[in-house]
Amino acid sequence: MSRENVIRIAVRKFGPFETALQKLWDNYCAETGCTLQAEMVPMDLELLYESAIEKNGLKNGDWDIAHIVTDWLFEAWTKGHLENLQPYIEQQAPESYPRGWSGSLLQSQQFEKGVAGLPFHDGPECLIYRRDLFKDLLEQANYEKIYGKPLRVPQTWDEFLTVAKFFTRPGQNLYGTVFAGYPDGHNTVFDFVLQLWTRGGSLTDENGNININTSAAAEGLEFYRQVISDLTAVHPGSKLYESVQMGMAFARGEVAMMVNWFGFASMCEVLAESAVKGKVDITKLPANPGAPSASLNVYWLYTIGSGSKHKEIAYDFLRYAVNQNNDKLLTLEGGIGCRISTWNDAEVNQLIPYYHKLEQLHQVARSLPQKDNWAAIAHIIDEVVVKATNTTISAGQLLAEGQQKIDQLTTAKQHADTL
Repeated sequence: MSRENVIRIAVRKFGPFETALQKLWDNYCAETGCTLQAEMVPMDLELLYESAIEKNGLKNGDWDIAHIVTDWLFEAWTKGHLENLQPYIEQQAPESYPRGWSGSLLQSQQFEKGVAGLPFHDGPECLIYRRDLFKDLLEQANYEKIYGKPLRVPQTWDEFLTVAKFFTRPGQNLYGTVFAGYPDGHNTVFDFVLQLWTRGGSLTDENGNININTSAAAEGLEFYRQVISDLTAVHPGSKLYESVQMGMAFARGEVAMMVNWFGFASMCEVLAESAVKGKVDITKLPANPGAPSASLNVYWLYTIGSGSKHKEIAYDFLRYAVNQNNDKLLTLEGGIGCRISTWNDAEVNQLIPYYHKLEQLHQVARSLPQKDNWAAIAHIIDEVVVKATNTTISAGQLLAEGQQKIDQLTTAKQHADTL
């Protein structure tokens, strides 16, 4: 089929995203009479980044629309991969734009007078847990007998590890927790940052430069390497899983609690194959005594490639995809809608009783620093974390080596920018 008759969409690989997007396109064509065929290609994180940005797929017209995550956004925008949506919005804005969204879901894509994308899928990191296990009277009695204190959802990281050990029962195919240790430059980085923030640390120094060589980072990295390698506490797939596989293990009933995106809690209520429907709840992450809890505000956007030949239709579809009904449709499929109306929707909250808690999570959510070489920095952090989980080299040494690489990267970039 001629490329002129096809609109190509690069999709973040995840079942609910894929099914929702297909329904949205089919409905859009039925309502508007659009005759273009949609070629939707689901891809894992690394391949999506490579195809859309690294190989200039958005810039050269390979992709008309792409799911782009906020930690790629600054690079994609500054290097010209993305169409500026501001003129389109001024001509015909999405329904109730911008008041229909929380400000925290509109900031990352705003560049002076440019808008790089529209919110697609949200859901900050949180502690997702099996409410039925924590409320079970026999479990409570056994925990108190062993540890001499009441069983509760953990509020500190030490308590998290203790509870994870308590619930790990390989003979029952139940594990205290699970992580996403697959080295894709994302999941381990997010875990590292959350460990850092919940220990009172910062990812940047007073000048805004990335600095991972700190005592809080070392403490968090040592804890992470300890817990992810402790088979008396974690699911054995933890070093091989990325976040979707991790979420599916939880949905199958194999895990008591996990630190993951809100969407994977929501998914448990809508997936037909979920074994934990009605048994799940969420709360804020554990933190060191005296340190505030934190969440990570990373979200996905619909973007249009600067090289697209179908920009008008692409934008018209995006307007349609983010309206109130379709934001809710995405949620009911198993994604996380971004609109305030979806968060407060009675039907959604009846199906997913903790959906309204999204607003609370956004109150402690923090964003990653905007750097046009963040992907490269993230891969260095990823290497540090993966090496920590697979060697006995001290966290301090690994962080010092990683910081040296980050400094070299920064110096090389500054040199290139002056040429």
